[in-house]
Amino acid sequence: MTSRAESRYRTVRAFQRRLNAVMRRLPTQTLLETTGRTSGLPRRTPLGGRRVGDSFWLVSEFGERSQYVRNIKADPRVRVRIKGHWHKGTAHLLPDDDPIARLRHLPRFNSAGVRTFGADLLTIRVDLTD
Repeated sequence: MTSRAESRYRTVRAFQRRLNAVMRRLPTQTLLETTGRTSGLPRRTPLGGRRVGDSFWLVSEFGERSQYVRNIKADPRVRVRIKGHWHKGTAHLLPDDDPIARLRHLPRFNSAGVRTFGADLLTIRVDLTD
């Protein structure tokens, strides 16, 4: 990662840590719950994405550097809270998918942030089982 991308990553990460602490408390905020790869504890991350049929699509702005992506690699079983309701699922990292094209079909506000601040975009599909 270039020094500019590294600087962007650190700045956005520090901001998001503070913002996420507030966002995860909002009852209608979409959340991704992974299992901590070291702790084994549930980890909840506010994010933007969209349900399409039995799948939930999202784009990680920092790809495999994101903690929730690292957790998915260790254990792909996740839960997604959509409009206040939890759904179990299995997450799949899709490095061959075009994340810019995918963002065109996801919520605009979140997609604009991901495009603006992201440095290593990665598409993720969660196959919902309930």
